[in-house]
Amino acid sequence: MIETHPNYYRVVGESLSGKRPVDEQTLTALTVLDERLERLKELDSVFQSVGFSTDIEKLRRHKNAVTVG
Repeated sequence: MIETHPNYYRVVGESLSGKRPVDEQTLTALTVLDERLERLKELDSVFQSVGFSTDIEKLRRHKNAVTVG
């Protein structure tokens, strides 16, 4: 079966575990997941304290370094 929607969780998880490189697909997946979390926070205040792990924050810094570089 052809996957029409990427599994963003899998892409980020595999990048975190070293099974795949931190590439454009990883950074795109991270952006999508970040946007989804922000939408949840807007929908209900119960999600306000939800955040990403420190490993995800490291990926986010990597993304910013690539963007600037």
